[in-house]
Amino acid sequence: MHENRTAPIVFQKIFQIQNVRVDKLCIQYTIAKKISRGDTDMPKLIEKHPTLREKILENIREAIISGSLKAGCKVSEPELAERFGISRTPIREAFRQLESEGYLTVIPRRGAVVSEFNLKEVEDFYAIKSILEGYAARRACERLTDKELERLRTINIRLSELADCNDFKGFFKLHDEFHSIFINASDNEKLKEMIYSLITRFQRLRHMSLSVPGRLKISVQEHEKILEAFLQKDPDAAANLVQKNAEYGGRVLMDGAVTPSLAAEFKVSC
Repeated sequence: MHENRTAPIVFQKIFQIQNVRVDKLCIQYTIAKKISRGDTDMPKLIEKHPTLREKILENIREAIISGSLKAGCKVSEPELAERFGISRTPIREAFRQLESEGYLTVIPRRGAVVSEFNLKEVEDFYAIKSILEGYAARRACERLTDKELERLRTINIRLSELADCNDFKGFFKLHDEFHSIFINASDNEKLKEMIYSLITRFQRLRHMSLSVPGRLKISVQEHEKILEAFLQKDPDAAANLVQKNAEYGGRVLMDGAVTPSLAAEFKVSC
């Protein structure tokens, strides 16, 4: 009789699934089989993968922003794999995202290192951001609905609360939503594409700017003025304030602090 080599392969696949060492095809096959049987008890391993990835992203971002990982430092795949008790696949995925955000540079045969940036890059990024977002604010001024304006007001109230307790993570997420509302209301797909591509590439700079002590509360003040311009349907004021908001973010990052002279120049209270 011929030896049946199919069964060992099948058992090997099942064993790999149970030990959360599967590729995408195995996961898709498992899901399809369970759905066909009407089994709604989906495996927890499917939820685990993105959760681990987000945890890795958060850890590396925080280490870079805080200065624990400095420019040029190597970020080791094997060390992270051992620390989190996982394979290298989700780590590589996290590295790719962090590279797209400007945190890491992946060098062939060397691995991932913390990206370096200079003051010229900071200046250039915020100059372009101020022009693009300023134009978006101008276009959005006549297009924002009452519901969107109310959402902007609600967000800024919450941002004020988050700034008081120095909740940087929560603040950054809502801060992004505030800007996304008027950018999306600009009703210009190419403009939106350019802005989101730019801010994704330089996400690290935005994180670092908002993490400067005192920056969160000033951001709330800036948003309050921007909201008032939107409520007054004043496109010139809205565009000018959004441009100043971006310029101030760049200056804070370059100076490394919220100084009284800088606050006076941009007419905010530090």
